[in-house]
Amino acid sequence: MNFHRDTLSGQVAFITGAGSGIGAATAEVLAEAGMHVALVDSDADRLATVRQKLRGAGRRAVVSDAHGIAAAYEDTTAEFGRLDVVVANAGINGYWGPIDAFPLEEWDRVIKINLRGTFLTVKHAVPHLKARGGSIIVTASVNGTRMFSNTGATAYACSKAAQVTFTKMVALELAKYRIRVNVVCPGSVETHIDETTHAERLREIREPVEFPAGVVPLKRGEPGRAEDVARLVWFLASPASSHISGTELFIDGAQSLLQG
Repeated sequence: MNFHRDTLSGQVAFITGAGSGIGAATAEVLAEAGMHVALVDSDADRLATVRQKLRGAGRRAVVSDAHGIAAAYEDTTAEFGRLDVVVANAGINGYWGPIDAFPLEEWDRVIKINLRGTFLTVKHAVPHLKARGGSIIVTASVNGTRMFSNTGATAYACSKAAQVTFTKMVALELAKYRIRVNVVCPGSVETHIDETTHAERLREIREPVEFPAGVVPLKRGEPGRAEDVARLVWFLASPASSHISGTELFIDGAQSLLQG
């Protein structure tokens, strides 16, 4: 991935959900581009593994718990003296099941982590970004934005659709400060997010559609990689995307065009 080495040298990125999957891959890609990184996650063990890997490659990284976003920003600016890029990536799948059996507490949990978490990550970043501008990248999904065939994933899909709307609203509000805000919408990607899924009775409610050649046409049915999304995040963090804001970018190997 030498094409982006040191393109963001000396800048600082703040990444939530950095302990695995897209967040961890993004930390590696941005660090290779020369950035210092602040890693935020609720899984301390996974976070420590990512931090050690970055330090082993000679990169600077600090870690923070996901429950204190405002304090994590203070730690970041105290360590590095600046903030340039924010990746609001943390999220869960949560409960997937029939709407008439959907537990209220599960609905609230998904919306709290996925949407409220994005709101807080961006809200507390803005005071640190206003002085010199910067780039905010939100991780949403094809679910709820261009694909609606994952019947039962209602709370998850709604939270992802709301993230896209949030991005567009905030992008216009913050443009005067030279803060760009964009959102990436991955399709099927090899990550640990399935560990956060609690699925019930999906066979009862989903339409019996089969895709014998797989659901990702570009990869002959195989899912994408976290690194694919991380490289898109690098582009949105870099000067190469300096005139892009308020935009959703789909990265799914044409999956949502087949399954939408």
